[in-house]
Amino acid sequence: MSDALVTGAEAVRWDLTHLYADEAALDADLATAERIAIAVANDVRGRIATVPPAVLAAAYDRIGEVMDRVGRAQTYAFLAWSTDTEDAARGATMQRVTEAATRIGQLLLFADVEWAAVEPTAAAERLADPALARVRHHLELQTAARAHVLSEPEEKILAERDVTGRGAWDRFFDETVARARVAVAGDDETLPVDVALARLHDPDRDVRRAAAEGVTATLTRLEHPLTFVFNTILADKAASDRLRGYPSWDASRHLANETDAASVGALVEAVTGRYALVQRYYRLRARLLGHDLADYDRYAPLPGASRRVGWDDARALVTDAYAAFLPEMGDLARRFFDERWIDAPPVPGKRGGAFSHGAVPSAHPYILLNYTGRPRDVQTLAHELGHGVHQYLARDQGVFHAGTPLTTAETASVFGERLTFETLLARTDEPAERLALVMEKIDDSMATVFRQITMNRFEDRIHTHRRTAGELTPEDFAGHWMETQRAMYGDSVTLTDGYARWWSYIPHFVGSPGYVYAYAFGELLVLALHARYRAEGAPFAARYRELLAAGGSDYPHVLAGRLGVDLRDPAFWNEGLDAIEALVAEAERLGEGG
Repeated sequence: MSDALVTGAEAVRWDLTHLYADEAALDADLATAERIAIAVANDVRGRIATVPPAVLAAAYDRIGEVMDRVGRAQTYAFLAWSTDTEDAARGATMQRVTEAATRIGQLLLFADVEWAAVEPTAAAERLADPALARVRHHLELQTAARAHVLSEPEEKILAERDVTGRGAWDRFFDETVARARVAVAGDDETLPVDVALARLHDPDRDVRRAAAEGVTATLTRLEHPLTFVFNTILADKAASDRLRGYPSWDASRHLANETDAASVGALVEAVTGRYALVQRYYRLRARLLGHDLADYDRYAPLPGASRRVGWDDARALVTDAYAAFLPEMGDLARRFFDERWIDAPPVPGKRGGAFSHGAVPSAHPYILLNYTGRPRDVQTLAHELGHGVHQYLARDQGVFHAGTPLTTAETASVFGERLTFETLLARTDEPAERLALVMEKIDDSMATVFRQITMNRFEDRIHTHRRTAGELTPEDFAGHWMETQRAMYGDSVTLTDGYARWWSYIPHFVGSPGYVYAYAFGELLVLALHARYRAEGAPFAARYRELLAAGGSDYPHVLAGRLGVDLRDPAFWNEGLDAIEALVAEAERLGEGG
């Protein structure tokens, strides 16, 4: 069997000359950035707390230019490496740019360190000056984090250490998984991990089982390096948190997400309190498939529902959905295709998964996919285009406010998925096809909300274990993984012994500890926003566009509050969970021939 089926995405490769024509231009940008950084340091170092607001604003404008130039170089190097992680030259370029970025960043560390030392009341008085409006929220966040900011020499040491420390291990993990090949019974060729995992959506149960067994065998072979990487990342984070005075493993993530432990705790409690809904859904899936479920059956298509979606059809569906909501968004989504901002086909050595890289305000976002034509891939395209549209619209906020915390970064992506689902459902009349679509959407919600929270619970366990009991064995990781997974699935899905190793290929645990709850946050926020869209129509679409264009210029609860959502109300989470339950009830009705 082979997954090398033509989808139309084979030649869809991005054009990085939008960033640089060659590496000489990249090096020139880094050199210019370094000169500007030196000049800024000479002008205002030691005076951040006392210079007039207009002078401080001008200094941050120049710092912003440095960040944009360095960010452009980092974007180019990372994207070039992402499409061929086995190319040593691309890896060397990325390392060289990383080291240059660290060196330049150290020249400017003084600015945020000095600002964090300003007493909060005095800082607030300075920020009231209109001259600082374009950097106001960035500096507010520096003040909020002041208890965890070290001295400038200490910050420089930590930044320097990260190049050969956590950052290096993150790269090693990505390259190890990208280079791994999966041998699947009955297939003449070995497969990248992502392609093998796509087999879990195959209608043939024997194919799904063989793919799962192949992935397990590969992860077993990689047990030592992956376990070592995880333990190193856990130890590194524990040390960093200790030095900075964070009280828990996830406190720094909450601060970066501009939320707090109480709000996240309410989210976790709400989701784990509805695990019975997960089990109800998978029992329905078992009845429809006609057999009990193993872990490799969770994404099995319903009988007769399996289909491939060509690239052109996927493009038309997603862009039509965006345009129906807001024409400007449809036009912007089309630019990603027309101007080669997307790299779509799965190829050997390419980084797994999918992402939208926001790049820098002077450029534009880029989207990486591994498109195989599965229906889930269409939703992934819609998801990443949502990120891309969000990132593009927020560029006008400038380098300090274009990015968003993870709690709202998933809003546009999940909203894009929802729009695409609604569009496809409206075009489908056949009950069996409607059932398949609803089931696929519930699959997404199960993965985005419930599975991500179980992974958050796994992270909580492994970080706590490392800090209280020391380094984890592979069996320790497996035990925490299976216990947190079984809490969600109950007896609705049989978890095979091999599944105990499947924690080890998930990149968020390594690259962004604490990240995963943001997916659940975003999904439940979108369900609340979508309900308001249905009630308001076009006026909501215009205000939603304003939310995206605002980027990270204020706290998430302030920006979302303009759309009538209170992110700090614990009852808010159940509103979204109720919407998922309504979909499950609709699937049950359709499954009974209703």
